[in-house]
Amino acid sequence: MRSYTIGQAARLLGVSPDTVRRWADAERIPTRRDEFGKRLIEGTDLAAFSVALAADANGSDSEDSGYTSVRNAFPGIITAVKLGDVAAQVEIQAGPHRLVSLLTREAVEELGLAVGMEAVARVKSTNVHIDRA
Repeated sequence: MRSYTIGQAARLLGVSPDTVRRWADAERIPTRRDEFGKRLIEGTDLAAFSVALAADANGSDSEDSGYTSVRNAFPGIITAVKLGDVAAQVEIQAGPHRLVSLLTREAVEELGLAVGMEAVARVKSTNVHIDRA
């Protein structure tokens, strides 16, 4: 499973690296150190934290709700993948925004999409396209 640095996690959560460090120091999000002493966050832990963070924000005016999109691109982390026989559903948490895309099972498998992976949801009208980051 992929691990994320503090800076990468901050970008995906829409906050500053200092905020993520404070959360890690307060043990709100689990981290581990690599062989060089750098803090890393497991993808599944980051996915779970991003969902909880968005639920906690629930429209509040906290610093966590300042995430904005640029040109309808929402970089985030995959929090759920539901596969059917033909279709699939992929959920991405992009800061406080939860985006859901329905696509073919074949596309999900071809892209190798899984919980904890970084991805970008691109929105045009009512369609959401998922790009693997």
